[in-house]
Amino acid sequence: MEYIRVTKDNLESEHICCAISNNNDVQVASKKAWLAERFEDGLVFLKSAERGKCFIEYIPAENAWNPIEAKGYMYIDCLWVSGSFKGHGYGNELLDMCMTDSRQKGYRGLCILSSAKKKPFLADPKFLAHRGFEVSDEADNGIQLWYLPFDQKAAKPRFRDCARHPHVEEKGYVLYYTSQCPFNGRYVPVLQETAREQNVPFRAIHLQSREEARNAPTPVTTYALFVDGQYLTNEQMNDKKFMKLIGK
Repeated sequence: MEYIRVTKDNLESEHICCAISNNNDVQVASKKAWLAERFEDGLVFLKSAERGKCFIEYIPAENAWNPIEAKGYMYIDCLWVSGSFKGHGYGNELLDMCMTDSRQKGYRGLCILSSAKKKPFLADPKFLAHRGFEVSDEADNGIQLWYLPFDQKAAKPRFRDCARHPHVEEKGYVLYYTSQCPFNGRYVPVLQETAREQNVPFRAIHLQSREEARNAPTPVTTYALFVDGQYLTNEQMNDKKFMKLIGK
């Protein structure tokens, strides 16, 4: 497989695997705008040269948009291989390139979000375990922080206290999200409009800085939906899924 590294120099001309469309699409525009500001923070985006969902995105953990403490680690935002790309070892290839790059840059290991059982939009725990990752921390909602140390003396990554017991005080539906996931550019407004039409209390909180994300009440900041204070899901929803959720 041939891979391309997306940088600020080719960002406009390259497709983004998780939102394959033109730059006028709101999903592509929001994702590319978010990426453009992250490259200076050390973010790396490697993708298949072929169109499709086959890529890895990672960043130094101190610059990650998640409430974690992982000094000296590289944090993997997303490792996604799907469709016709599955079953060919491309996930292993992408992870190997991330490991090599991280070692060369002097990092002490990798970390990534997952769970005991596979959840949508999170890394597969079976794949992580196969590659030598272990659980270093777990929040009350079952979201886990997995790590693969290069240096056995490296301290284990952990969640910040604000994310250990995910909850909010507000009643109704409350959504925390970032522009890291391109789907939010399209579907968050859809949910807001659907909730308004159905007279369902709904508030979307757009995390727009690293500090806001690092202090969020949830380990998953790309998309975290709460209802009446309790964490509900990290799965992105369209209007049909949301209508089903609220029993309409």
